[in-house]
Amino acid sequence: MFMHLEVFYYIFILLAHMRSYCCWSVNNFLMTGPKAYLIYSSSVAAGAQSGIEECKYQFAWDRWNCPERALQLSTHSSLRSANRETAFVHAISSAGVMYTLTRNCSLGDFDNCGCDDSRNGQRGGHGWLWGGCSDNVGFGEAISKQFVDALETGQDARAAMNLHNNEAGRKAVKGTMQRTCKCHGVSGSCTTQTCWLQLPEFREVGNYLKEKYHRALKVDLLRGAGNSAASRGAIAETFSSISRKELVHLEDSPDYCLENRTLGLPGTEGRECLKKGKNLSKWEKRSCKRLCGECGLAVEERKAEMVSSCNCKFHWCCAVKCEQCRKTVTKYFCVKKGGQRVRNESAGSRRKNLRLRKKH
Repeated sequence: MFMHLEVFYYIFILLAHMRSYCCWSVNNFLMTGPKAYLIYSSSVAAGAQSGIEECKYQFAWDRWNCPERALQLSTHSSLRSANRETAFVHAISSAGVMYTLTRNCSLGDFDNCGCDDSRNGQRGGHGWLWGGCSDNVGFGEAISKQFVDALETGQDARAAMNLHNNEAGRKAVKGTMQRTCKCHGVSGSCTTQTCWLQLPEFREVGNYLKEKYHRALKVDLLRGAGNSAASRGAIAETFSSISRKELVHLEDSPDYCLENRTLGLPGTEGRECLKKGKNLSKWEKRSCKRLCGECGLAVEERKAEMVSSCNCKFHWCCAVKCEQCRKTVTKYFCVKKGGQRVRNESAGSRRKNLRLRKKH
């Protein structure tokens, strides 16, 4: 239980994204919300964790790659960012919480939750009826909103942005639900169909939100808006005019090519990139240009030896014995221009000195 609470605290520090108070803890949060929701805390923690893992996958070959150091930065309010990356973090974390709660509900983990059969028997379209066991996204949505949105206690533009993106994450789960059908009829015919809704793979939700990230809308509001009833009304009116399926941000993103210790950004120097390989997407193949070339860095090729188990055989009885296979692989990294030449010269000098010593 304590392990789950630690994970919950860690993930929601990311989700709260540098809140303005430094003494916040998971216990404080859980006790201020309905105590009945304590039963869902481990699912909420697992869901938020899956959201962060999906963030790292989606941005693995981007200049900003969902770094934990940036997300765990000081809780001082002036350092809280409100760019499109923050928008994605809120959306994917909210989606992960809703997704996991919905899935665990369908698996029977909660006594008070089961299939969504509210539309069963109703006509859904030509030739099919609602039936079966639909995943209960209504339950997941309601509980996740209680947990995630409760973290935003402010009434300024930044809080409105976070709440909007939380909702966009939940909309993403609902928008990627998949209809599954079963045929009914004499002798295997499909006279009519019974259909229900199922959760997709969470990767589908991540892909959906990555597209929304690229099309995120910038909202122009005065910095610090929210100190009066009039400004709060203007904020509410502005955000209400934007579709809740879209991601929104207030600030432009910094230059992720460069290291920025104040913002906790490592820059792209030292990052690995991809140039060759099977089944690489165009985005992955262009990662060296994006991370290195466009950031003023050179690409350095490095050879590495990998050891793995291979040629495994089962021996009676009862053991599996494997050989150790060694394979040389080529990897590519972003380095400062000129640094590669210095390293090559240094390696050449070492080889030359070795040859001289052998002669003597």
